Amino acid sequence: MYSKIQNDIKQNYYQQQFPNDGQRFVAWYVRNIHGQDPNQARYCITDGALDKQIDAIVIDEDAQAVYVVQGKFIGAGTVDATPLREVLSSWVQLKDLSALQENANAKLKQRLTDLSAALEDGYDIHFELITTGELTEGAHKDLAAFQKELAEADDLPATLTLVDTDELWRRYEMALEKEKPFLKHQLKLAPGKFMSMEIAGTSVVVAAIPLRDCLVFPGIKDGALFQKNVRQSLGLSNNVNKQIKATIYGDRNRDFFFFHNGITAICSHMQIEGDTLSLQGLSVVNGCQSLTTILSCSEKVKKLDDTFVMFRFYEIPQHDRADRISISTNSQSTVKPRDLRSNDKRVLALKKAFEQRYTSGQFLSKRGEKALPEKDPQRVVDLGSLGKYLMAWHSQRPNISYSETKIFDKYFEQLFKRDYTPERIAALQDWMQLIYAGWGKDNPHGFNETLLAMRAYAPFHHLYAISMCFAVASKHIDRVPAPDLTWQQAQTSGISDWVVSVAATALNFALETAANESQPGGKVFSPVNWIKTKSCLSGITNAIQMQLMMMPNMPGGKEKRDALVLDTDAFEYRWQAD
Repeated sequence: MYSKIQNDIKQNYYQQQFPNDGQRFVAWYVRNIHGQDPNQARYCITDGALDKQIDAIVIDEDAQAVYVVQGKFIGAGTVDATPLREVLSSWVQLKDLSALQENANAKLKQRLTDLSAALEDGYDIHFELITTGELTEGAHKDLAAFQKELAEADDLPATLTLVDTDELWRRYEMALEKEKPFLKHQLKLAPGKFMSMEIAGTSVVVAAIPLRDCLVFPGIKDGALFQKNVRQSLGLSNNVNKQIKATIYGDRNRDFFFFHNGITAICSHMQIEGDTLSLQGLSVVNGCQSLTTILSCSEKVKKLDDTFVMFRFYEIPQHDRADRISISTNSQSTVKPRDLRSNDKRVLALKKAFEQRYTSGQFLSKRGEKALPEKDPQRVVDLGSLGKYLMAWHSQRPNISYSETKIFDKYFEQLFKRDYTPERIAALQDWMQLIYAGWGKDNPHGFNETLLAMRAYAPFHHLYAISMCFAVASKHIDRVPAPDLTWQQAQTSGISDWVVSVAATALNFALETAANESQPGGKVFSPVNWIKTKSCLSGITNAIQMQLMMMPNMPGGKEKRDALVLDTDAFEYRWQAD
């Protein structure tokens, strides 16, 4: 955990906004665990001179709670009772807010005003000591004593929690699954058209909802309502969505309710008072295609007076159970292995890390998800594409890259690693953008027409060839270079385009060589079969070795070849995928 945080706080945001690693650690915690955005996190941090042993104050409106944070960012060392006494000191000082505010720094003064208002509204107060170290035995005894003292106090009762390495991991994983944003909604239910029940200890409401009431559900347009769905809208050209649209416009007998299988929604809490259904933490897990299509027909839907759709509302606070319901209820449009992985913790961790590192970028984890218009297209990464890049580069099996089913089913565990860095993802994206630029109609690399016809497969072999250029030049042919280090080296040396060209020539030569070889049993050579087998990889590698061997004989060739050489530390063994 310490290494992960240490790496994360190297990001520009933390380096530019906070002067030391102690503050950066607390800011990381406030952002990643308490879910504050970059501006909110900066506002929460109070650490510095005259901070009165308070490093941050977070006010959670949804939980109606105040969190007072004290952080100790150390490696594998131990933590004595000193920070616990600092927490106790801050608790004592908070009992007299006016005196505390008088002597506090400017940031703390401002935050204490917000804290005072929250306490007046009855918010609970929680003290958190966060550390990557281990408490000494004596400190653990003090922790128990202080917890008892804070809990039993009449003037300012509070909780004190130690958030150590194990608890940090647990909270980080919970934060990945937390629904953002937290959607709330109220529905007026028509008398006689709903029923409330309890099944297997779970509150359930089944209701016929007027189609026009669907238009006011929050989060349809921006996709927030479908956070826990395995995919986003697949567009109006999807066959199922076409049928929904046709039913809306052609339903003269108001039979939409009978033609439609219904919509499934989950929430963390729901309550019925009279004919009003209040929902908190709302998410639609089956019905994304229906609701987005209904919204696209909004003007027609507004005129439908007696057309209904069935809703099933489940109160499901457990995230893992909600995920299983999401997967099980999606069957109208085919659910692919990639869809089933969109909410996996590893994918969510990659998404969070990437979008924090590249604030102008976006990580598209769900099929049908669209990039926001303000995002930089150069930094928009799609989960499906990333899986193909990882297979080609790290597993060195571009012949499997075409198969999303294998990537997200059979090889998912090997490919998607939580600690894979945003820089590596960006580098793979940068290489692929350069590669695709050469696969257009103008054909700058002079590709064989057969290769151009295999655009769905061959560019991943091109990416593999680039990785092999660095491996061959560095004499580490059995290992794989780190993509971010190759991109860095190529950019620094000004050889990016040249490397792409060398790799393209190798791919072209390997295909033509294979096509000219005699086939066993008099069979006809099939380029599509060749590109999908491992035998093509040795042909590409051999072609690269030949080119680099000849480089010193060409003007400037030796310098370019030498620029491909990376240190041994830049390489690792390939990720097994067969």
